[in-house]
Amino acid sequence: MKCFFLTTAIDYANGSPHLGHAYEKILADAVVRSKRLEGVPCHFLTGLDEHGQKVQETAERLGRDPQLLCDGTAEEFKSMCGHMKIAYDDYVRTTEPRHKKVVQDILRLLSEKEEIYKAAYCGLYSVRAERFVQEKDRINGRWPEDFGEVVELREENYFFRLSKYQDWLVDFLQKNSDFIYPAYRQKQVLEFLKEPLNDLCISRPKSRLRWGIELPIDRDYVTYVWFDALINYISAVGYGTENFTNFWPADVQVIGKDILAPAHAVYWPIMLHAIGLPPPRRLLVHGWWLAKGGAKMSKSEGNAIRPMDYADAYGPDAFRYFVLREMNVGQDSNFSHALFVARYRSDLANDLGNLLSRLMSMLDRYCGGIVPLPEVCDDPEKELKALAEEVIGKVRKHCEAYDFSGALEEVLSLVRAGNRYLECREPWKLAKGGPAAQKILRACLGNGAECLRIGAELLFPAMPAAAEKMLSQLGAERIGDWLALAWGDSLTGRKIGERTILFPPIEEEGDALSPLPA
Repeated sequence: MKCFFLTTAIDYANGSPHLGHAYEKILADAVVRSKRLEGVPCHFLTGLDEHGQKVQETAERLGRDPQLLCDGTAEEFKSMCGHMKIAYDDYVRTTEPRHKKVVQDILRLLSEKEEIYKAAYCGLYSVRAERFVQEKDRINGRWPEDFGEVVELREENYFFRLSKYQDWLVDFLQKNSDFIYPAYRQKQVLEFLKEPLNDLCISRPKSRLRWGIELPIDRDYVTYVWFDALINYISAVGYGTENFTNFWPADVQVIGKDILAPAHAVYWPIMLHAIGLPPPRRLLVHGWWLAKGGAKMSKSEGNAIRPMDYADAYGPDAFRYFVLREMNVGQDSNFSHALFVARYRSDLANDLGNLLSRLMSMLDRYCGGIVPLPEVCDDPEKELKALAEEVIGKVRKHCEAYDFSGALEEVLSLVRAGNRYLECREPWKLAKGGPAAQKILRACLGNGAECLRIGAELLFPAMPAAAEKMLSQLGAERIGDWLALAWGDSLTGRKIGERTILFPPIEEEGDALSPLPA
């Protein structure tokens, strides 16, 4: 049975996890969790890109074996995933035998099909991007910052006949307008393809680079890191075995906008086509996180933040909530400690935390800790129930469109309605009344608890641990199935759990958490 197969870009082993790494994994995790809530079997792949010149140079500078350097980096990235509650199914490393074998098998296949040839080359080379570049890549006469130092190289290498498939790729993109999300990114790729493609250099001589997968057709060369890395998406799910069709084509490949073209939108679909495989069904392209003033966050600029510091200080669910709520997928977004604190206080502490705290306190005080039946007494109950049922449908649609910011806003609208409902009914006053008031009191708290139960279920893709804790405090068991999620009386008669504060107040002001040192 074909499962829903999602991948992220594999992180490069030459640095520590930063905000962009964390956000991409959180976004992917939210997509997969929402799919599982629809009853869809899923497979979530992420991993580490471990070869290339920068890793070799870093290892040499530190006097370390490159494999040991990568081992340490892999543990660091896995730890970040653990901190952020990212539940991947497989973690692929490009130094693993299963990956190396597939890379070499594909190189042999392409060589046999005469899709690879050897030629002398003299041209410009970006050290940071680890690829050959051209004068047309300059922007306003200057090389992009991501290129770093650009030098002239003259050497013999092996080339993949990329240009042979340019017309095929243009035709594919024109016929599959939803291949890249958001759609305007696909238009950008088509603009890119108006210029003729050069064949892709897929090797590096061992005289210059030793840390890579050896070419099976020439032992004096290793494989170009991008050609090597892209193949992880199929090497990790059994390319060449019977099980491969259970996964490929990938349903969603989550990447950042900086590696869309040419790597994922040009190299990758052409590589797949050349070996007889279909492209992935969709590339989901997210934007960048920007610092104050609109500058891109980077360690070299001294404005990168440590995502695990936020997970440690405020909880991983608060961090997950912020990045999913703050960024519309495909667009750039700002990150600052002040923005984080403002969102935490308004949405989590004041709205969600307040509803949970008030309900737990009043259920304990007025109902002996037993959740009463959410009876309909009048219009306030009808309106709350109708809103909850409406929000369930809207959240599902937002998640299907990868709009987690919109989904979370819908959930918070329900939470705020729950708080307004309590203000309207004033259970603290009803508690002082006679039998009629007591009946409304119990119905009020039953309806408030049901509102929060549905909100917690809907928050699960974004805030899995916090959602579980809220349900536990309500005495509820998670349904884990959005198709079965509806307003009901499943909490009636349940004993509430131990009260805990999920979102403690933040006292500090300004940028209390410092950025990464340059």
